Amino acid sequence: ELDRIAKMLVRRDFELMTEREKLEESKKILEIKVEARTVELKELAEGLEETVKKRIKDLEKKTAELEESKRALLNILEDVEEARIDAEEERNKTFSVINNLADGLLVFDTEEKLTLINLQAQDFFKLGAGETTGKSILELSELPAFKPLSNIWGGKAQKIFRKETSLSENLILEVSTLPIMSGEKNFGNLVILHDITREKTVERMKTEFVSLAAHQLRTPLSAIKWTLKMLLEGDLGPITEEQRNFIEKTYQSNEKIIELINDLLNVARIEEGRYIYKPLPGSLEDIIQSLINPYKEEAERKKLRFEFKKPTKETPRVMLDVEKIGIAIENLIDNAINYTKPGGQVTISLNYDKKKIKFSIQDTGIGIPKEQQKRVFSKFFRGANAIRAETEGTGLGLFISKNIIEAHGGEIWFESGENKGTAFYFTLPAGAKGEFEDFLKKL
Repeated sequence: ELDRIAKMLVRRDFELMTEREKLEESKKILEIKVEARTVELKELAEGLEETVKKRIKDLEKKTAELEESKRALLNILEDVEEARIDAEEERNKTFSVINNLADGLLVFDTEEKLTLINLQAQDFFKLGAGETTGKSILELSELPAFKPLSNIWGGKAQKIFRKETSLSENLILEVSTLPIMSGEKNFGNLVILHDITREKTVERMKTEFVSLAAHQLRTPLSAIKWTLKMLLEGDLGPITEEQRNFIEKTYQSNEKIIELINDLLNVARIEEGRYIYKPLPGSLEDIIQSLINPYKEEAERKKLRFEFKKPTKETPRVMLDVEKIGIAIENLIDNAINYTKPGGQVTISLNYDKKKIKFSIQDTGIGIPKEQQKRVFSKFFRGANAIRAETEGTGLGLFISKNIIEAHGGEIWFESGENKGTAFYFTLPAGAKGEFEDFLKKL
């Protein structure tokens, strides 16, 4: 029994020793694992520390960037505020300038509503900004003060250049409108009202003076003319050839002065609006035919080819002032012959359709310089090349002709090139008598 117990104890000791060895081995393995885990944790801790440091650096950098952005934003806000203040000052300056302009200004938006009216315009219409701002053109047209202006507009904003209207007996305005553009975009329309009362008064006084002076001069000039004519015809006794030459030159000079006086009187009548006063049915072809005969001799003397191309069919009769239309045509023929060199050609033609009769006169003369063509129908204008050519003229003929044609409801224009000749054209309405009388009433 003791042996069995001893064997059992030996076996037990062996098992314990085996278990101890296993425990020792597990302990070593565990220590290795713990050491490995410790190293891993240490590396992880070091990596985490690096990450934290990097994150802190990134955060500090972003914080600095945010501070910089904050400073930049504050600077921008300061600049914006300064710009706003500057813009406000410029706006105030602009409004101050607009309100202190001598001309009246009206600004309409794209919906044709009044958005701005300056002090001068308010004074013109005797209305305050509160009575007009925000109203459309049609609403403004209902105000009595705006009636003359609305008559020019026709109830709708449109481009107008230097049209005249009278708001009262002592206030005449020159009206111009233009679109307010920024690139291709339209922001509305600007209406400019310029007070021309003083200019009109001076112009009327000047016209009255010219008319008075011309009338006063014409009487003694006529007396001189008839006295010279009596001398030339021998009514006052015989004269020598030398005396005749001197008297003829004096007679021609007197005729030129009388012609100038007549032109000045015509201009005065035009400006007074009383030039066309005898409209009757007439044939433009017959008027031309009666006028060109005296010019044929002058054309032959100057060696010009002078031709009138008549229409193939009879032209319709039109309402016209025969005397005044004759003056207009004579002025055009005079210019064509005077400004065409010997050997050239002057051609008159007449065409018509159901509504208009068209007159044209073409020459091969010195032409009109391009840079001076805008002034052709102005008073006292003569081209530089015409002056150099030493041709005679007052510079009133085309001004008178234009007013005569337009007073008949017609149009006049020209085409020209320096040293290439000139062609003048005009048209007259071929309407019935009643239509022409209606037109004269509108004038």
